[in-house]
Amino acid sequence: MFKKSPAILISALIICVTSFKSAAQSASPKVEVPDWAQPGSATHTQVPPPAGFHRATRTSNTPLGIFEGQSDVGAALVSGSSSYNVASKQYTIISAGYNVWYQRDEFRYLWIKKSGDVFLAADIYFPDTAGYDDRKAFVIIRQSLSDDSKEAVVALHGSGLLHLAWRPEKGKLMKEMRANNREGLPDLVSGNAKRIGIKKHGDSFALFVSMNGEPMHQVGDPIQLHLDKPFYVGIGFCSHLPAKTDTAIFSNVVLENTD
Repeated sequence: MFKKSPAILISALIICVTSFKSAAQSASPKVEVPDWAQPGSATHTQVPPPAGFHRATRTSNTPLGIFEGQSDVGAALVSGSSSYNVASKQYTIISAGYNVWYQRDEFRYLWIKKSGDVFLAADIYFPDTAGYDDRKAFVIIRQSLSDDSKEAVVALHGSGLLHLAWRPEKGKLMKEMRANNREGLPDLVSGNAKRIGIKKHGDSFALFVSMNGEPMHQVGDPIQLHLDKPFYVGIGFCSHLPAKTDTAIFSNVVLENTD
């Protein structure tokens, strides 16, 4: 029977120890999710983050399609990603993030700096039909890339809820104008929107929609919000799950700017 020499055994032991250390160093750290960031459920109510809570936005100034850069606004516990299909002209955004609401946000953002009057529209598709109801795909205009920035956003939820929401000042709670599911009031639209848009004219921001392929039209009254120039215009997605990604696909993206 062949017997291994002590030198060979020692070398093998060193290789095993080195491999174990390498694997341990490359293992993903356990993600700790704060209780306030847990999604709402039958047994849990999501609440605003603690006062003064922030995470620095992660940004890559890498162009993608018509956009100048990409950011994980609010640095969700799991990093997001983005891609662009030149042939189909579709943007795919993968993102975690507990919410785009309250006094700060977590979402993946494709953006371009603009000034003046702007119109942005896109078709929205969620590949996973079983995703969380409150996930949000949106067209959004923000003052900055900070997680608590002033902003106006037209968002389509996984459940079909459509609204225009805005943060009136940096770090303040969001306000909203719903286009459907209006808690006992007549809905302004019915069914699930396929194409959504946002229009900025001066300090006026309005929600636009096409439900069944008809020309886009304004729904509801505009809101007033002042943004200094330049500001950020783009598309974004939030899974509404703090440590789990989901996917949204944006197609037929149209950006019009008078400046």
